[in-house]
Amino acid sequence: MQKQFILASSSPRRRELLSSIRLKFQVCPTVNFSEKNTENLPAHELVLRNAIGKAEEIAEKFPDAIVLGVDTVGALDDQILEKPKDYDDAFRMLKLLQGNTHEVLSGLCLISNKKKSTYIESTKITFLPLTDDEIHSYLKHNEWTDKAAAYAAQGLASIFIKGFDGDYFNVVGLPIYRLNLMLKDFDTSLLDIVK
Repeated sequence: MQKQFILASSSPRRRELLSSIRLKFQVCPTVNFSEKNTENLPAHELVLRNAIGKAEEIAEKFPDAIVLGVDTVGALDDQILEKPKDYDDAFRMLKLLQGNTHEVLSGLCLISNKKKSTYIESTKITFLPLTDDEIHSYLKHNEWTDKAAAYAAQGLASIFIKGFDGDYFNVVGLPIYRLNLMLKDFDTSLLDIVK
């Protein structure tokens, strides 16, 4: 019998990615787990802590299912670039990123029957040098709202990206190939759970 697959996330981009490969899954976001970085953890540690916390909360409700917890952040020199608070914060972030290479980090945690597998996926992104006017022009389109590091690589901000080193889907929110590799720890693959 095929195991139930549960995404412990409310991210619309993760749902879209899993749906695009026709995966049979259920969405069950966490209720009690807090993603706040009260311990001031560096980016690599934070994404893994959050992914594990999300997966553990939902795995308690569905112990026989395969539960996926994911957390993704942008980071420049391990400084976390979360969702901007406002326009000025978004401008500050893009000013830091312009002309530099930063990382997008995703922590992944799979849990089933108390077995756990974790991984941190990293993709490096190099931005072109940008003028203040170019940043302001981008920001007026409001794509930066609700986006970690104040941009969407799959959207208008793609015109500023010189290159990727790593998995593009990680930047969107879920490294699909890594998920497939991790599922092998549970004697399954994405091909086993697609419609």
